Amino acid sequence: MATAPPDPGHRMTKPSVAALDAAALRGPVACIDLETTGGTSAHHRIIEVGIVLLEGGQVVEAWSSLVNPGIRIPPTIVDFTGISNDMVDDAPTFHDLRAEVRRRLDGRLFVAHNARFDYGFVRNEFRRAGEKFSAPVLCTVRLSRALFREHARHNLDTLIERYGLECDQRHRALGDAAVLPPLLAAFEQAVGSERLHEAATRALNDSRLPPHLPADLADDLPEGPGVYLFRGEGGVLLYVGKSRNLRSRVFDHFASEHRSSKESKLARQVRSVEWHETGGELGALLLESRLVKELSPSENRRLRKPAELSCIRLHEADGGIGLRVEPLDGSALGGEAEAFGPFRSERDALKALQGKAREAGLCLKTMGLERGDGSCFGHQLGRCRGACVGKEPRALHDARLRLALASLRIRPWPFPGPIGIREPGVASAGTVLHVVDRWQHLGTAEDDGAVATLLEGACVDPFDPDSYRIIARCLERMAPRDLVMLRRSRS
Repeated sequence: MATAPPDPGHRMTKPSVAALDAAALRGPVACIDLETTGGTSAHHRIIEVGIVLLEGGQVVEAWSSLVNPGIRIPPTIVDFTGISNDMVDDAPTFHDLRAEVRRRLDGRLFVAHNARFDYGFVRNEFRRAGEKFSAPVLCTVRLSRALFREHARHNLDTLIERYGLECDQRHRALGDAAVLPPLLAAFEQAVGSERLHEAATRALNDSRLPPHLPADLADDLPEGPGVYLFRGEGGVLLYVGKSRNLRSRVFDHFASEHRSSKESKLARQVRSVEWHETGGELGALLLESRLVKELSPSENRRLRKPAELSCIRLHEADGGIGLRVEPLDGSALGGEAEAFGPFRSERDALKALQGKAREAGLCLKTMGLERGDGSCFGHQLGRCRGACVGKEPRALHDARLRLALASLRIRPWPFPGPIGIREPGVASAGTVLHVVDRWQHLGTAEDDGAVATLLEGACVDPFDPDSYRIIARCLERMAPRDLVMLRRSRS
């Protein structure tokens, strides 16, 4: 579909935007709205763009176009927007439209309702085309919240009703973009030009990042999943983290209302931020775990590699089940004997056993964790059902012990060989394959050659509890179509 001219029947609603006198909004302004295939700019695509241009507080142009996203539009989006796959089949791609879009956006204030959504999609589409896009951004949701704190709701439907505005094409790009100029005028009419100007200026200057970080960092941070690295003076690595939205998570570190004293100290030390985008959350989790172990950042504790892992093993003893805590490694998981854990130390394993005993009313003495004659201490307190003094049959106690430990059981590797787990690539560039063997993440590959290289270079590393937990959780909820069976290059 060719670019659509402004709809002459669309009313620009009262109050008149000619009354828009706030200085921050009298320069070149582009009010924009997008319809998309979904809510994540890293994976979903634009299906319609609408832009309304203002000069001196007055509308000078309204333009829109359908956009061929290159992927199918989900039925829920079709129902929501009324834009079908047939409607976009002959429409230009964003790549085709990028010059038209850039001509209307460059050098202007980018205004949108929930602006980071629209801005993130526009930036990602330009990036896919090999171009960079940047603009000052003003969000009318944040502006409404700042000006009218007494109101709880600031979504567009609520504001349209509150100020008596009209929108002939709700949930279409031009219709929603065209309601923004009268919405700004309604704000100005309610609070005055000076206060609107102050609030808009404050919002534009509020990057939520400290002044000692690069000025363009707020604009460059992507809004998709990945891993970020905080470095201090001299490039010293302070912290590695992951998020489904890198930009939002990094900002949270520097937002005072969200920080603990420890986080505040970290925020003051940061001098540069690096990031690695991943196609999805699994890639971010695996990369974070690997980088923390390889680089040992000073502020990461949880994911550091332990000196020696421990597990709980069951064995036959005194006519029943006995317990022992012993070292755990990857080769030990191949046998038939059950292992429970993993634990970062023998002390952690013993604490877990004591906790399970308290929860289930088990006998620490029968479990071999308490010495002495007579009943155990728990029985004296009414916490043990009396296996230590013959009140509870040993077989029943042992059955309850197995049941209590079931949630800690380390799963044996459930496949005959290595597997690949599919996940979207960065910025919708196809898919990647996370190659995994015996709970060990060997790496991430983009093609068959890279998969073969990972399998050829694979060796059995010590068991990694973090990779185990990440992969086990992923396997529980992943779709079968995302699992690929691979063959070991060597045993």
